[in-house]
Amino acid sequence: MQQKQSAVSLSFSGFVALAVAMGIGRFAFTPLLPMMQSDAGLGLAEGGWLASANYLGYLAGALAAAVLRCSPATLLRAGLLLVVVTTLLMGITGNWFSWLAWRFIAGFASACALVGTASLCLSRLAALGQSQRAGMVFAGVGSGIAIAGLLCMGLGLALVRSSHAWLVLGLLALIGMWLARPLWSRPPATKASSPSSAETRLTTASYWKLVLCYGLFGFGYILPATFLPAQARMLVQDPAIFGLAWPLFGLAAAVSTVMASRLFASWPRRAFWAVCQLIMAAGVLLPVIWPGMAAIMIAALCVGGTFMVITMLGMQEAQATGGAKAKQLIAALTAAFATGQLLGPICFSLSHAWFNTDLDFALVLATAGLVAASVWLLIPDASAVPAANDAGSAH
Repeated sequence: MQQKQSAVSLSFSGFVALAVAMGIGRFAFTPLLPMMQSDAGLGLAEGGWLASANYLGYLAGALAAAVLRCSPATLLRAGLLLVVVTTLLMGITGNWFSWLAWRFIAGFASACALVGTASLCLSRLAALGQSQRAGMVFAGVGSGIAIAGLLCMGLGLALVRSSHAWLVLGLLALIGMWLARPLWSRPPATKASSPSSAETRLTTASYWKLVLCYGLFGFGYILPATFLPAQARMLVQDPAIFGLAWPLFGLAAAVSTVMASRLFASWPRRAFWAVCQLIMAAGVLLPVIWPGMAAIMIAALCVGGTFMVITMLGMQEAQATGGAKAKQLIAALTAAFATGQLLGPICFSLSHAWFNTDLDFALVLATAGLVAASVWLLIPDASAVPAANDAGSAH
């Protein structure tokens, strides 16, 4: 009973940490952008640069987490603190250049917090024999997105200024950091079994296969994640309706991780990862072949319902196969994802400028990348030793 209570407390702390790090540090800008355009005079191009600064910071943070010798607990604590500070500073300052700095630092902090949370939670849950609770941990991302999205929609409808909305989110992040403190204040659990019995010794080729597949996931995910709210707004002018696209995205992400960890625990990780990417690919392509609000909502469910499951599976695969260097492999996957999400908007912008293509072309390209990665994941690694994959540790 005590072990179960410890696992519940651990998963809740991880849930809150990811809700703050990702739901606020990474994704709160999406629902706040229309408010900042309305009351702060922020242009669409300037907003794009702020989003890009966060993406670039996320990449820098993932690379730093891979090379820094600090512990996962330190990465998590510092990352959450920086998310709190930079979110508050977004509401206090009014200069676009300072906003660029805060969004870059927030992205950097989010990556550090994700690597720290995944490293701490996945290893400790495995040591407690409660790996299936990883779904609860990663549901924090979607829940944070949904809460921030609904809060921003409500504040926008109440005509609250965007600067005040940032301050509200900053205070919410501070409360979340306090709730997540057990993650770094408690000693780690001790594994009952030898780590080598549940790990796969990755070759260099297998290592890069995981990294590249995760990077293609980032490339395929970022375009719908970026443009779904804008596409909805073009079709429906009522903010109470188009504003629901982003919370729906987050809610699907939260529910999906919990369901996946409980209902599909016996599935091989990589096969499940491939299936989720194919579902995401269908969601990315759907608005291209069936334009309309219904298609956008279904796409939000397909993409939102798989992107955190894939994240969870990728982090678990890195934890299970990385051995003593699991933190570095988790950071490498995070950096690959960050690179993919940086290349997505760049490809769209360049193809539009050079060849006058529209968003549909970029979405088709993203779909192709997701399908290719899915096929690659299903091809066995010839020289890798398979990991023991039971129902309690697969997800």
